[in-house]
Amino acid sequence: MKKALFFGGAFNPISLAHINLVDDVRKKLGYDYVIYMPSKSSYILNVEEKDYSFSEEERYKMLKEVEKTHPFMIVSDLEIRKKDQVRTYFTLKELKEQGYDIKLLMGSDWLDNLESKWLYIDEILAEFGIVVMKRNDDDIKSIIDKSEYLKKREDKFIFIDTPSSYQKTSSSEIRRLLKENKLEEVYKLTPKEIHSYLKR
Repeated sequence: MKKALFFGGAFNPISLAHINLVDDVRKKLGYDYVIYMPSKSSYILNVEEKDYSFSEEERYKMLKEVEKTHPFMIVSDLEIRKKDQVRTYFTLKELKEQGYDIKLLMGSDWLDNLESKWLYIDEILAEFGIVVMKRNDDDIKSIIDKSEYLKKREDKFIFIDTPSSYQKTSSSEIRRLLKENKLEEVYKLTPKEIHSYLKR
């Protein structure tokens, strides 16, 4: 079976953090691939309440451009092809049926929201496993210690430290810079393969 990490998100747009931090985790765990799965625009706008979303087609195309020069990347449109946003657990089950030995990868900035905003966490932990990469210089131990929900499940997660570079890079910051037409700053935070899209 192909060993892969599942990395879902808006990628609105994809940043260098989405590539470099994730590849660092992949190498540390000895996985072959990372499956990048963009979420539906309706979910980004209405559930995550983001200020703006590139279209599903734009985000998918940008990811595919980056995939061409990064052999570890597998970009999938499985979720955006569905009528409604699919819960991560069911996407993981579908990928397993496709022959992947797969784990969910998320940033530590999601830990506070697991209990309130995610479904099927215990099923994901039992059937697949969750890898948490450090983001925003988070003190992961402190986050866990403040939550009974997380403390009960702590031993079921895999926590991975990541290089400090790009830990604080966010797509929200990139969108803000785009609105201010600060393209040179945007280019420092994004892969060169998508600069032509961002310039437009």
